[in-house]
Amino acid sequence: MRERRKMKSRMLDLLLFLPNLVRLLLSLLRDPRVSSADKAILAGTIIYVIAPIDVIPDFIPFIGLVDDSYLVAIAILRLLNRADEQVVMKHWHGEMNLKELVAGISHVAQYFLPKRIKNVLHGRIEREAGGVAESRAVNQ
Repeated sequence: MRERRKMKSRMLDLLLFLPNLVRLLLSLLRDPRVSSADKAILAGTIIYVIAPIDVIPDFIPFIGLVDDSYLVAIAILRLLNRADEQVVMKHWHGEMNLKELVAGISHVAQYFLPKRIKNVLHGRIEREAGGVAESRAVNQ
């Protein structure tokens, strides 16, 4: 029970970064150096986050935002592994190390997501990424 409280507290802290991360995705959508395939994934992620209906509805306190933050984190991790990291970092205006932030969100969110939902979200990224190296990077 103590670990769950600790993880929930950590996740609440990390959820505060979600608006900045969505802004990062929007900025990257406008960058011509980001590939069309990556832009499609970023756009899909943004739509998922802002859509009122998703796998875990946002009106459910706390857990409703966990799936959104998890998807944003793995989309950014994927982009950091596929694109020039300098391109991504040019658009990041946060104080925290972006890679550490999204890896932390991904790790903590997995603690709360139901296994079935986590597998669906993770599986979609794996298939789109198309490689073992990508899926290892997502799990960091």
